[in-house]
Amino acid sequence: MILSISGIVLFGTIAFLFFRRDGLKVSHALVCALFGFYLAGTAIAPSIQAGGASLANLLGGIKF
Repeated sequence: MILSISGIVLFGTIAFLFFRRDGLKVSHALVCALFGFYLAGTAIAPSIQAGGASLANLLGGIKF
């Protein structure tokens, strides 16, 4: 768990810096994917999945 939290902090910080300074490039997308991989292994993953499902339902209910 300690390694996962450290990885999340590290990759989250790197991803934030990439977005702020350089825009998103292929190498940056790899870091963001690793960030997501480590984030999925934490206790907050079910909350993120529930929030994503809720957002998908909200967007799916919009009529144009």
